[in-house]
Amino acid sequence: MKTTETSAPLPAEPGATVSKVDVPPALPAGRKKKKEGTVLNVFSHGMLILWAFMVVMPLLWAVMTSFKDDGAIFNSPWSLPDKLHFDNWARAWTDANMSDYFLNTVLVVGGSLIGTLVLGSMAAYVLARFDFPGNRFIYYLFIGGMSFPIMLALVPLFYVVNNMGLLNTIHGLILVYIAYSLPFTVFFLTAFFRTLPTSVAEAAFVDGASHTRTFFQIMLPMAKPGLISVGIFNFLGQWNQYMLPTVLNTDPDKRVLTQGLVQLAASQGYKGDWSGLFAGLVMAMLPVLAAYIIFQRQVVAGLTAGALK
Repeated sequence: MKTTETSAPLPAEPGATVSKVDVPPALPAGRKKKKEGTVLNVFSHGMLILWAFMVVMPLLWAVMTSFKDDGAIFNSPWSLPDKLHFDNWARAWTDANMSDYFLNTVLVVGGSLIGTLVLGSMAAYVLARFDFPGNRFIYYLFIGGMSFPIMLALVPLFYVVNNMGLLNTIHGLILVYIAYSLPFTVFFLTAFFRTLPTSVAEAAFVDGASHTRTFFQIMLPMAKPGLISVGIFNFLGQWNQYMLPTVLNTDPDKRVLTQGLVQLAASQGYKGDWSGLFAGLVMAMLPVLAAYIIFQRQVVAGLTAGALK
């Protein structure tokens, strides 16, 4: 009959010799985890490199094509230009009225961005810091505005803007952009203001500061990362907005860049000025890339501030 071996060794009899059993050395505990982590890092970095290639290559191709002539665009689309045709940019800027479209876009986006940040930060601060009847109801109204499709509001919005005498005006488009961007701005900044310490505001109140002074001089500078983050998101959405200006802005002299690019593409006919079209596309793209490159650190800081506190 076989007996099972116990883990504890039996005491040896006097005078008996005990032989040592060779035990294979155990593998380090962290070696397997380190190997798995290395494989995961290689896979994640590979996916990031692939994603970066898919994003960067179309942008570089558009910039490269903007310096070619029309023949080189179709005959050798993937080759480098034989020489830099800066006349494409000059033709798109002057002949296609891209300068006027650019100026209109700067006015509309600049005014709406300032209004959105000021009004959105004030509403978000009140909803995050003060308890009053209807607080959650107002907050969920803003949340509901994020889920409402803008396409369903185009027809009534057109009549409202028309009745107010704001159709085909720059300031009317600014007000519509502000209303369009407020729900996401309030939602984002409300969560950000809740992460800020209340002791600083309480110390300001003890020193005699009013609510207005506390907000503009203390709480708003502390919320700078969140303001930059939501400002970048609103800037991207408002700069690339096409549906709202198409419906509410039919005046050819007050078109924005997205309308100008569509007009430039549609007016080609049999001329085929594709080089000018790519030059105008890069003109519309450069401010967005510059804004993100300059403020990319602040965007990441604003997105992670709530998780780090």
